[in-house]
Amino acid sequence: MEGERLVEETAKLVGKENVLSSETDLLLYGYDASLFRGKPDCIVLPSSTEEVSKVVRFAHENGIHVVGRGSGTNLSGGTIPTQGGIVLHFSRMNRILEIDLENQRAVVEPGVFTLALKNALARHGYVYQPDPASEKVSTFGGNLGENSGGPHCLKYGVTTNHVLGAEVVLYDGSVIHVGGKSLDNPGYDLTGILVGSEGTLGIATKLVLRIMPKPEAVKTMLAIYNSLEEAGRTVSAIIADGIVPATLEMLDKLTIKAVEESIHAGFPLDAEAVLLIELDGLKDGMERLAERIMEICRKNNVREVKAAKTEAERTQLWAGRKGAFGAIARLRPNYLVCDGTVPRTKLPEVLMKVMEVGKKYDLSIANVFHAGDGNLHPLILFDERNEEELRKVHLAGSEIMKICADAGGTISGEHGIGTEKKKEMLFVFTPRDIAAMKKVKKAFDPDDVYNPGKVLPEQP
Repeated sequence: MEGERLVEETAKLVGKENVLSSETDLLLYGYDASLFRGKPDCIVLPSSTEEVSKVVRFAHENGIHVVGRGSGTNLSGGTIPTQGGIVLHFSRMNRILEIDLENQRAVVEPGVFTLALKNALARHGYVYQPDPASEKVSTFGGNLGENSGGPHCLKYGVTTNHVLGAEVVLYDGSVIHVGGKSLDNPGYDLTGILVGSEGTLGIATKLVLRIMPKPEAVKTMLAIYNSLEEAGRTVSAIIADGIVPATLEMLDKLTIKAVEESIHAGFPLDAEAVLLIELDGLKDGMERLAERIMEICRKNNVREVKAAKTEAERTQLWAGRKGAFGAIARLRPNYLVCDGTVPRTKLPEVLMKVMEVGKKYDLSIANVFHAGDGNLHPLILFDERNEEELRKVHLAGSEIMKICADAGGTISGEHGIGTEKKKEMLFVFTPRDIAAMKKVKKAFDPDDVYNPGKVLPEQP
């Protein structure tokens, strides 16, 4: 369907003011936080499940692709309209529909920012635990699509552990409900299939979330190391001792430099690595647990362990971690975020191999990651205006994913596969595995309406 008619027809469904089609709009909605670009045919801003259903039904009947989009913070090209079509942008569906404290549940629309719900819950003494670094702008629709994590995923799990149900629009515009407020719903776990499916199976228009009372006490510590390897060994030692901190994050020297220039979080510039360790839970016994962690750090040659004495100090430390990705822009114009997960015991070994890849391709690599669950985020720095450098970045990224897979890990911990890592799926899945996944896609979306060309390689 040619562009002008597409705009006219979708405008009938949601109103002319809620359809964008200028060249500037098409450019802005053609990229996300990855290295890839595309171009939609138009952007539609629905305000309700009913409008989403109407637009998707229209798209299905006319052979038009649909890509769901929130803030576009995803890092693997998941919201790139690689085959044109309609981008459904959920900025107008941004309401917190219910906070049910008695049942410890919340119901939100997909365009709600993660931090907006957290702020609303804080007034009641409750919290939603998953905390992606982009929580100020990341939306719940995107969190569901990518199965987002964050620092607290070590203790509390990722998005799939906190989404209990959803209202979902299928490929033909029909609306279904999966899961709900109660636990252990009968039948197939369709909620579990949809979380992490990167918008390829359906579009959620309401999400039922698990919320929790805020912990009674929190203690945050900064452990400073002269060796990246010793910091990595500390991570394994803490978990092996039976301690599960709320968070266990690592930043290397290059990341520390960028963070301190940007945020002044108090990280020492001469350190090779720092661990940001946080405990939460009951006040009784927390000091004893903190002392045990400090003892483990000392056994692994920590240079110094500092504990935040005030909420302001804790906030400043976390500002350094949460702002790390943004701060890296001070070092080079662009970076590719790799997202692989390895067994914790393999962290020191894999980190060394990652740095060897950087030397091989003459590329600087900064590391900031969820060390507690082995989720690495090597940031490969480059300038996209240098075509040869860009070529090497893609090779280096793929090589790092292979290192993770060969270490018994996988190629994504929370950023998804999207457009970027489709061929790397074969590092961890057999052709038969991929064929089974394609059958799931076919069952949910037989006409390939939703987010085509993502996640699964074309030739397994």
